[in-house]
Amino acid sequence: MSLKYEVKLIGAGGAWAAAIPVLNDCVAEGKSPQEAMAKLEEVKKLWIENRLKAGRPVPEP
Repeated sequence: MSLKYEVKLIGAGGAWAAAIPVLNDCVAEGKSPQEAMAKLEEVKKLWIENRLKAGRPVPEP
C-alpha cells in the first residue's frame, strides 16, 4: 500500500525517530534518518495490515 502520510522525524545524539502522527503508535527508530524512515515503512505496512484484519478503519493521509 503506497499511501503517503505526513511523517515527523526527530533526531538527537545519533538516534532518530520517525512517526506517522495520524496512525497512533506507528513509530520507528534508527541510527540515521534513512534507517528510521526505512523501518517506519515496514511498521506502517504492518500497522495497516493489522487494522484491516481487525475490521477497523485506516485513516486517510
